[in-house]
Amino acid sequence: MGNPLRTAQDRRLPRIPEPCALVIFGVTGDLSRKKLIPAVYDLANRGLLPPGFVVLGFARRDWGDGDFESLALEAAKKGARTPWREDVWQRLASQFQFVPGSFDDDAAFDNLAATLDDLRERNGIPGNAAFYFSIPPAAFPLVLTQLARTGMADNAKSGGWRRVVVEKPFGNDLQTAISLNQLVDEVFTPQDVYRIDHYLGKETVQNILALRFANSLFEPVWNSKYVDSVQITMAEDVGIGTRAAFYDASGAARDVLQNHLLQLLALVAMEEPTSFDPNDIRAEKLKVLKAISLPKDISKGTVRGQYLPGWVAGERAVGYLEEKDIPSDSTTETYAAVRLGIQNRRWAEVPFYVRVGKRMPRRVTEIAILFKRAPHLPFDPADVEMLGNNQLVIRVQPDEGVVLKFGSKVPGTAMEVRDIAMDFQYGEAFTESSPEAYERLILDVLVGDRTLFPDAAEIEQSWRVIDPMEAAWAGTKPEPYRAGEWGPRASDEMLGREGRAWRRA
Repeated sequence: MGNPLRTAQDRRLPRIPEPCALVIFGVTGDLSRKKLIPAVYDLANRGLLPPGFVVLGFARRDWGDGDFESLALEAAKKGARTPWREDVWQRLASQFQFVPGSFDDDAAFDNLAATLDDLRERNGIPGNAAFYFSIPPAAFPLVLTQLARTGMADNAKSGGWRRVVVEKPFGNDLQTAISLNQLVDEVFTPQDVYRIDHYLGKETVQNILALRFANSLFEPVWNSKYVDSVQITMAEDVGIGTRAAFYDASGAARDVLQNHLLQLLALVAMEEPTSFDPNDIRAEKLKVLKAISLPKDISKGTVRGQYLPGWVAGERAVGYLEEKDIPSDSTTETYAAVRLGIQNRRWAEVPFYVRVGKRMPRRVTEIAILFKRAPHLPFDPADVEMLGNNQLVIRVQPDEGVVLKFGSKVPGTAMEVRDIAMDFQYGEAFTESSPEAYERLILDVLVGDRTLFPDAAEIEQSWRVIDPMEAAWAGTKPEPYRAGEWGPRASDEMLGREGRAWRRA
């Protein structure tokens, strides 16, 4: 019998999953140590995990449960967002188990299946388990085959729900994405597949929907009648770190433009869904992705760059070709910019400028809506020299918030008008700090909420945008730019030809 005092309308009551297991493949890797284990601790610290919750780690190391607990302790202490509480950790650590083995080891997967079965009796978990693929994409087919062989992916056989979480990249092009989607959907039922894009777990990204659809202030001007252009920027001040092999095989466009930035574009441009049901939201995002048009001349409407040695934040930075394990003749781009259109009535003739780059002056991800200038200005030209376009800027990271820029008179006897900014910051407006993206997304997987997870159709449609660009770039060299600059000069020229300029983030 349910709690008669609990209603769906009471948002104060937290969502707590049923008793379940979280199985992490590749649990000793960077993603698990830096993001997943700290997120699990933070969820436990916030009281959002059920008493019967178990973490099963699977990796090559021949460890015992105590060794795994030590690794998890170090990872949780280093990466936790919430205050450290020893009692919370002791309860959580008692539910950690480690299963050693390689992905082609049948006996190890048989052992994993037996361990999950044992949890029914020992921990009161009725067959519920989520499998997190924190592993290279090349290993996905092998692990999926093992899960199918052992029956661990079968809801009916397990007696509960079985879900799978797949990290990006979702393929390397359209054909590999289709093949991967088919394989995953064959092993698990499609509604149990969670393709994770951690950007969608960020509070500021979710706030795009609240900003647009909960306020009558913005939606009436959210169209081509009032909007001049949209700029979406993801700049990183770091280089490629330890990801040389992966990054050199993919590049900036495949790494983040195909997923993170096209998802941001879809949220900005989508029509209002009939409800916040996951299927309704995904349907509207998919319409936008299908309506995206590439430049007629891709060579002029896109720019790809590669960073040279330079200075970032006062420190010397090596060039991409000097990075460890990067071939000296690599033509992989570390910067990509593209002018996209959206072929529908709302956004006709409005350019969407999207750019991503590494070794930029600073780390920032933002969406800037630039509005058209007022059709008639009764002021003297000298009075409005400092006046630009009205702007609504959504800052995704690191200073999460929203900025509204508009013209105001400068105090004094003269009628001088210049831009000012109204600035809303999450950290100042709310007493509770924003959850880390992986906290929200792991919790959503465990409770079965697919709202923030792209489906197969969205992934495949995104590749239909990227593949023609990659084909046009084949055999070309990226434009050089120095580390610490905002990208190649050709990127500024691309906007300059249309009388626009990149917003300096």
